[in-house]
Amino acid sequence: MIPVDRMLLSSLMLFFVAGAHAADGQKVFTQGGAQPGATACLACHGADGLGLAAAGFPRLAGLSAGYVRKQLEDFRSGARANPVMQPLAKALSDEEIQAVSQTLAAMPAPAPPPLTRSAPAEGVGARLALRGAWERQVPECVTCHGPGGVGVGEAFPPLAGQPAAYLAGQLNAWRDGTRRNDPNDLMGHIAKALTPEEITAVADYFAKIDSQEGKP
Repeated sequence: MIPVDRMLLSSLMLFFVAGAHAADGQKVFTQGGAQPGATACLACHGADGLGLAAAGFPRLAGLSAGYVRKQLEDFRSGARANPVMQPLAKALSDEEIQAVSQTLAAMPAPAPPPLTRSAPAEGVGARLALRGAWERQVPECVTCHGPGGVGVGEAFPPLAGQPAAYLAGQLNAWRDGTRRNDPNDLMGHIAKALTPEEITAVADYFAKIDSQEGKP
């Protein structure tokens, strides 16, 4: 039989070895992953993770860890296409994806105002966001993405404050079928019912929501 003290020592050694090899999400975010192709997230998404609107790079800070993890896994598998993110995600290990997803979820992010269907809806973008277009079976965005586009759970990410170019780009990708990694292709159905002008309008609406004053 192995003495208790030896068993305890072996267990502690295994614990510390495992800890030494655990992925560091903050390091992945600021410096990149262990593989050369896994560049630092902040290079495109900003040191605070709030995105770079001028370049169309979205906010990652405060997004659900489950949502971020799924997107990285989809980039890695090819289920979601992007020439920048696909090779980067392929260079990340499972542990690094898990760690950086949790790090991003814990980063502070602005809280959008609680705009719901009862809020005034002036303009095309506001009407789509708050009222939808039910004659075309298009629900209002806040039904799934939460009041003010705050995001709900792992399937419906925040919309408020994301760059308009990014939001429009994703809607157009769903519209033309180049993005199809959401549950039951819900967004594909919605985006195909929208005109290019409506896509631009609703993307602008969410991009301009003022989290300080509670006004779009």
